[in-house]
Amino acid sequence: MTLQNIGLISLLGVASLMATGCASTSDSPEDIGMPADRLYCGQATIDLDYREDSGLLVLTHEGTRYTLEPSRSASGARFTGGDGADTVFWSKGNSASLTLNGHEYPECLAAGALSSPFVARGNEPFWHVTLVGKELTLSRVGEATETLFSRVVESTDNGQTIRAEREGLTVTLDVAPQLCMDSMSGMPYPHQVRLTVNGNALAGCGGDPQRLLRGTEWVVEDINGGGIIDSSRVTIQFLADNRVVGRSSCNRYTGAWNLTGEGLEFGQMAGTLMACAPALMQQEDRFLEVLSEVQRFRIGPHGELILSTAEGGSLRAFQSSGKP
Repeated sequence: MTLQNIGLISLLGVASLMATGCASTSDSPEDIGMPADRLYCGQATIDLDYREDSGLLVLTHEGTRYTLEPSRSASGARFTGGDGADTVFWSKGNSASLTLNGHEYPECLAAGALSSPFVARGNEPFWHVTLVGKELTLSRVGEATETLFSRVVESTDNGQTIRAEREGLTVTLDVAPQLCMDSMSGMPYPHQVRLTVNGNALAGCGGDPQRLLRGTEWVVEDINGGGIIDSSRVTIQFLADNRVVGRSSCNRYTGAWNLTGEGLEFGQMAGTLMACAPALMQQEDRFLEVLSEVQRFRIGPHGELILSTAEGGSLRAFQSSGKP
């Protein structure tokens, strides 16, 4: 596999999570399994401040502070805000789940932590690794599939080194949170991976490409190289359950999105029926036409999202709070 380094992307936060007991009956941060300062939920950054004296958790996202109360749970540490359903933070081991104002975010991970299952792959020659907990499964062309017990031998903010062994076979997996593009399929991935089998090193990509898309609102700043009308707003937000919503200039739209084997595609969109100035309506038509034909995506050198069609059409967007 030929890989292209496209720069570091902030996908993971700092520090690991330790989970034990119920949030409502714990006496200290260690007892309730509180995360440290910061986690990354896809493209969303959350800062955490556990108030030991009150037992409250202050969660900050994009400048908005949420004060959450402890809530009983069968495992991990669970906190809720509002009516207890619209805003929920729930830490479990090395990861956490987050719902803010009814919006479900991607899995929240600490620095160096990997989602489970974690999947990595490479070509020329083909290989595939699946890591579930401590169980590592390795598949290679012409070789029997191996399932081995693995251990983390190094873990930092810059990634992990994982090793698995049996007699006659030593497997090492080095994972770094750095953008990786599979040049065969064109699909971007959030991690670069090096697989070493008995001293033979192979390059590959890993992680879930959805983490590059979800957790933020993307603001479109260019349609087919022609920019957009001043003061107009065109947005794309990738939600859970493969739903997409946004503003198309005049109206709001909703529909479906899906990652294919080689890229990204959108389903038919439904929208509101407001009427605006002719120029805005024309821009809306251009945007929706390009969106319907999108086949691939990539992340540019400044963190921008670039959607492209087979005919050369394109959309360029920046994160609503992350434009350089």
